[in-house]
Amino acid sequence: MREPPLGPRAARAKDATRRVAEDPCPLRTAFQRDRDRVIHTKAFRRLKHKTQVFISPEGDHYRTRLTHTLEVSAIGRTVARAMGLNEDLVEAITMGHDLGHAPFGHAGEHALDDILRHEHGRRFLHNEQSVRVVEVLERDGRGLNLTDQVRDGIRNHTGEGLPATLEGQIVRLVDRIAYVNHDIDDATRAGIITEDDLPAAEIAVLGGSTSQRITRLVTDIVDASGDGPVIVQSDEVGEAFRSLRAYMFAEVYLAAPASDESRRARYVVQSLFRAYLDDPSLLPPTGDPDPVTRATDFVSGMTDRYALRAHRDMFIPHDGPL
Repeated sequence: MREPPLGPRAARAKDATRRVAEDPCPLRTAFQRDRDRVIHTKAFRRLKHKTQVFISPEGDHYRTRLTHTLEVSAIGRTVARAMGLNEDLVEAITMGHDLGHAPFGHAGEHALDDILRHEHGRRFLHNEQSVRVVEVLERDGRGLNLTDQVRDGIRNHTGEGLPATLEGQIVRLVDRIAYVNHDIDDATRAGIITEDDLPAAEIAVLGGSTSQRITRLVTDIVDASGDGPVIVQSDEVGEAFRSLRAYMFAEVYLAAPASDESRRARYVVQSLFRAYLDDPSLLPPTGDPDPVTRATDFVSGMTDRYALRAHRDMFIPHDGPL
């Protein structure tokens, strides 16, 4: 399939590479094909029941990991189109970037990482687990055979590495833009902060509403990056955004309500992980022969509600007198 017109710096689907070569699809580019493969995975469907920030919120309008993914995709595609870059590649990366997230958001990720580091000398990083999902775990261990360009963007959407493509660099930046802004909305809805609590200097630069801030941040990326070799923000907007993000960590992510939930999430995740290692027969019979890896794959793949139910079934007696 022929791609739409792209700018000179865009990644081309015709140049995409895979671990195992495949015949081209007559209707879709390689990156469109990757997007569709991700969307049809079980891991993608589970995102609708994985927390973004608030654990099992009672309201209907809080974000989940799935709605976060869709918001990142929408913002990223806008940037890519405005810059003449490959919108299909951005979409494929965004759809897969959080597939490896543990239950209970970053609280679950940190719980798994801590227990693996301190007790097994390993790490749990959701970006690396997302790559493992698409390379190994889906399709009963065969993986999705995604293009190298999509896998690179998924792996490097966070962490020390910089994505090899400009499209991947867009995802790395708009992921943060999406979660900071929608977490402000959710934290306001939860009563943790109010709009008046937001830092005035940063809001003066970025805008007073979610729509204004995202528009300002997206426009700034397009203008500041120009025809340069990397995707960047201007000094003024970048500094204001980093400061707003720091505010969110101090007042929301690490604040008392979220911290209380994080402690509960940590207890559930680590209790389950230790229980499965103590009795590997409780784990699915298929998967990695190493019990630590198999337990990590199983627990990290759980939705919030599945983890809570598994913990209740395992640790709370159901029968007999109280």
